[in-house]
Amino acid sequence: MPIPADYPERVYAGVLGKLIGVYLGRPFEGWSHERILAELGEIFYYVHERRGVPLVVTDDDLSGTFTFLRALEDYDASRDLTPAQIGQTWLNYIIERRTILWWGGMGNSTEHTAYLRLKSGVPAPQSGSIARNGKVVAEQIGAQIFIDGWAMVAPGDPQLAADLARRAASVSHDGEAIFGAQVIAAMEAQAFTESNLDRLLDCGLSFIPHDSVIYRMISDIRAWHAAEPDWRVTRQRIAANYGYDKYGGNCHIVPNHGLIIHALLHGEDDFQRSLMIVNTCGWDTDCNSGNVGCLLGIKNGLAGIDAGPDYRVAVADRLYLPTADGSRGITDALTEAYRVVNLGRTLAGEEPVAPRNGARFHFSQPGSVQGWQPDPSPETAGTLTITNAEGYGLALHYHRVAPGRPARASTATFIPLEAKDMPGYGLYASPTLYSGQTVHAHIEADPANASAVACTLFASAYNAFDALDVIPGPTVTIEPGSVHQYQWTVPDTGGQPVAQVGLKITAEHATDGTLYLDYLTWDGTPTMTLGRPEGGGTMWRRAWVDGVDHLAWGDDEVPYRLSQDSGVGLLIWGTRDWMDYTVSSMVVPHMACGAGVGARVQGMRRYYALLLAHDGRARLVKALDGDTVLAETPFPWQLDGQYTMAITVAGNRIRASIDGRPLFDIQDTDRPLTGGGIALIAEEGHVEYGEVRVGPVT
Repeated sequence: MPIPADYPERVYAGVLGKLIGVYLGRPFEGWSHERILAELGEIFYYVHERRGVPLVVTDDDLSGTFTFLRALEDYDASRDLTPAQIGQTWLNYIIERRTILWWGGMGNSTEHTAYLRLKSGVPAPQSGSIARNGKVVAEQIGAQIFIDGWAMVAPGDPQLAADLARRAASVSHDGEAIFGAQVIAAMEAQAFTESNLDRLLDCGLSFIPHDSVIYRMISDIRAWHAAEPDWRVTRQRIAANYGYDKYGGNCHIVPNHGLIIHALLHGEDDFQRSLMIVNTCGWDTDCNSGNVGCLLGIKNGLAGIDAGPDYRVAVADRLYLPTADGSRGITDALTEAYRVVNLGRTLAGEEPVAPRNGARFHFSQPGSVQGWQPDPSPETAGTLTITNAEGYGLALHYHRVAPGRPARASTATFIPLEAKDMPGYGLYASPTLYSGQTVHAHIEADPANASAVACTLFASAYNAFDALDVIPGPTVTIEPGSVHQYQWTVPDTGGQPVAQVGLKITAEHATDGTLYLDYLTWDGTPTMTLGRPEGGGTMWRRAWVDGVDHLAWGDDEVPYRLSQDSGVGLLIWGTRDWMDYTVSSMVVPHMACGAGVGARVQGMRRYYALLLAHDGRARLVKALDGDTVLAETPFPWQLDGQYTMAITVAGNRIRASIDGRPLFDIQDTDRPLTGGGIALIAEEGHVEYGEVRVGPVT
């Protein structure tokens, strides 16, 4: 089936619908219907401020949805993707006991149970099967909450969506959980080409057994809805016939799937009303609301979301995806939407699309702002409004800018100030912008502007007090109707992470006007020395994604101390955008089976590494669906010895040295890793590391 002409917009609307739904339901997740009514009333809009929690949060519904889908990226977007490969994706991107899953223990948390099965060598789908884990554990809700991405890569192809959903769900679930996931996935895929809800339900039901509980429950809810217009009556019937008292465990799929169908039927095709119903009903509110929001976003597009109250300005596209690949920790709805779009296009045999020549910030869908927000500080408050100007990118409308009253807009490139102490799931991320990289931006001034303004490109980095210091870039005078192309290399930040990139507008006399940011992006190899920055602070530590059992921070000479109880641990920094570079560090193994440095690191189980191995050899290893020794040589290293280890990656060529002595120079042509960050690696023991240096290939 051909890709719909409006595919990117509908995917973007689906991603936005998912975000909005999750952010609506998260502050009272797990509450009963009665408690919600008593304490909050019917949920017509965000209630996070009433609950004293942030709106934009880390959440398993979001991180699982967009992380597990990366199996398609990592396995060449194959239609033959297997459950076992999706299971490998779990092991690569999840940091045990820290990211994505509810770590509630074997036999209690379905996903934790499946992870432990995978880790012990039980492949999917056995890892999630009823035969292994029992019916109650296998039929909880997780299969459904992670499913939307598999639908969005199969527009108009519900059979493919249902099949991908089955394969993905089987990593951790079985039975009714898989049937519920297949129904939602098939409906969402068909929603790209079908607007009638009854026909969507018929489509979803066609992929599951007619004697299943999910099938029977949907039939009952449709009959109850036809007989009774009051959604509250149908909710009572769902609770009485399919409630938690009949379907046990921590969060069973059956009751919650029922609320999704209920909200879609009684919501009358209205985004706000549907989300109000599913959230006010209670139980697993963020999960159910996220699925409803995604389906309606796909089905009715951005117009359906925008028909009610403004859900979008408060969210500003912001999205956090904490995983072992820190480069995706700080992202946004539009970026993730285009990742989904290009996977869908590849599956359909079409070429990927790259708006504004692949710029990181391209604002190419109506209303998209990609996390850009006005600065709320007292000196700038009220001077700027941000909108999307279709065809012109981001519109920066400045108001009464004058001496001492600048306007500033920025977007996060690392953990923002308001997310430093994120409750619930931790926010693991690496910066996306680094010293030595070059920022490119295109600015245009509206011809109707009254006068010229000065516009400064800037970045902000954390300092020793965990506050932000502005790093000014080039300043240019922008006349009405003029255009300017910025090109600026980010200077050395002393190892402190860059947390923002933005624009500052100043004027000699009070003035109003509009500047258009057509795109902003960056490229190039970072040039950095990473250690304990002068004055310290804590955010430089947070820029390392912690995938080791125990991590301590040392002194200026030995800033990194890793201890791994068993297996291999990684301390990771950097992004998938890094391609050709050299990384080096002094390594001191203490009572360790192995130690080294990694390059082109793409998670816990995808990287190149130069390792001192337990058998007195040095090895160049590729971790990719298991470890492959690319080269090795005798190297009688000693515990407590100091070794300067370096890897250079350039194209398919990998060179490695210890103490300046070249050891390996090989070409990897079999599924080479083409990009990724760096890592300090410890195997079963304690290892210390000196400063880490990253720079261009020499």
